[in-house]
Amino acid sequence: MTDGSTLHLTDPRAMRALAHPTRLRLLGELRVRGPQTVGALSEVTGEAVGSVSYHLSKLAEHGFVREVPELARNRRERWWRAAHTRTSWEPVEALADPERKAASDLLRRAILDRYVDRIRTYLDAEATLDPEWVRGTTSSDSTLHLTSDELVELRADLAALAERWRARSDAGRADARTIALIYHAFRDPR
Repeated sequence: MTDGSTLHLTDPRAMRALAHPTRLRLLGELRVRGPQTVGALSEVTGEAVGSVSYHLSKLAEHGFVREVPELARNRRERWWRAAHTRTSWEPVEALADPERKAASDLLRRAILDRYVDRIRTYLDAEATLDPEWVRGTTSSDSTLHLTSDELVELRADLAALAERWRARSDAGRADARTIALIYHAFRDPR
């Protein structure tokens, strides 16, 4: 189910567990910020400590996060980290299984809602940013006319491009900031 840094989902229960907005946010924060305490995650997300603990336990139940007890300064402090750098699943694999299809769709819709929230948060903050950071911002769409094999090739190209830039990414550089890269490619059903 994993290749070291990617968890490949096939279990509908895990998909449904991750489809919760708070759990998506917590997993994202752990992936971006690294290991965090329950208290720190509570502050960042605005969720109550008890709620954060509950959602982390649900994420741990399905292998998305792990406790990091060696970072704790005392028995009360609980640290958590993301178990993998990414989560993937193949929508085509779910087509023959109605339960898996429903869970995949639920998770994809929850992720889409998270993307929209992130873009809205950016738009709300854009006027406060240094213009140097705004000049590289982009949102776009293209209409293409491709075969199904070409769509698969495009998907691979986009993944390779994202991976190339992820490999170049270095949070330790003084001038580096977190950048969100969100893309979609799909057959327009109209």
